[in-house]
Amino acid sequence: MMEWIEVSIKTTTEAVEAVSNILYDAGVQGVVIEDPHDLVMMKREEGSWDYVDETILDNGYEGAIVKGYLPQTADLMDKIELIRQGVILLPEFGLNIGAGEVTTLEVKEEDWSSSWKKYYKPTRISDNIVIKPTWEDYQAKNNELIIEMDPGMAFGTGTHETTMMCVQQLEDYINSNSQVFDIGCGSGILGITAAKLGAKKVVAVDIDEVAVDATRNNVELNAVGNTVDIRQGNLMDVVTEKADIVVANIIADIIILLSKDIKKFLHKDGIFISSGIILDKVEDVKKALESNGLKVVKAETMGEWAVIVSQMKGEGNE
Repeated sequence: MMEWIEVSIKTTTEAVEAVSNILYDAGVQGVVIEDPHDLVMMKREEGSWDYVDETILDNGYEGAIVKGYLPQTADLMDKIELIRQGVILLPEFGLNIGAGEVTTLEVKEEDWSSSWKKYYKPTRISDNIVIKPTWEDYQAKNNELIIEMDPGMAFGTGTHETTMMCVQQLEDYINSNSQVFDIGCGSGILGITAAKLGAKKVVAVDIDEVAVDATRNNVELNAVGNTVDIRQGNLMDVVTEKADIVVANIIADIIILLSKDIKKFLHKDGIFISSGIILDKVEDVKKALESNGLKVVKAETMGEWAVIVSQMKGEGNE
């Protein structure tokens, strides 16, 4: 029997469409919207709806609640992390999201807070990199790099296709002089990977205090504290430097919005690695990047997801 997790997001009427798109991008097949504002509108337009559940007026939240359902699979936590990142970044682009609170509820009775760990095993995510949960035993083979992770309930495990693709691109582009920004770092997987691949400096940024704490914990587990600088806040507010490589594993709509400003944070010929992009949105993301002065170098896919690598067009942004 398939087990499901309900993902619930407290937001505003204004943000319902954007939040719903984030859920769809993460793989939900349909959304449930509980919005008292719609009831008010319905009562003004008698007969406009076939059925209305008036109990939504008593859910204890004045704004809108958007819900979607995801199966309990190995990459569930990564999908929840993509949703969380997408929601918390919406205000950067002028959208009032209200509480913006993302919560999960297991549809079937079970203690998900511990049972999810059974899905999370050491996983090879590239030719040389293995993600290893701290509670599992694994001995490195040959030249493998081991990334120790204790993601906690709220964050991705690194086993999702989008993370794997970002890691593979980091392997291609990082050298010993690279300065790397990890935008929406979550539990810090990409920033830690960049450091272990030999980057000179990594800045890991997340707006969420819990994410910053999780990243700090995992940075310590991997002994890369001298390389990784962890900052809490919006990219625009807490980063004034420029990078050789910016990596963002977020969600397509946010990548499109981010493309308007990303050049400010890249050196000449700098690389922007973006993922969390469903296949249907690839062309939209490419167009946004190109229209904002970046050249699309390559786009690769894995399953239902894509990574797009773009580069400054070299007009000089030092």
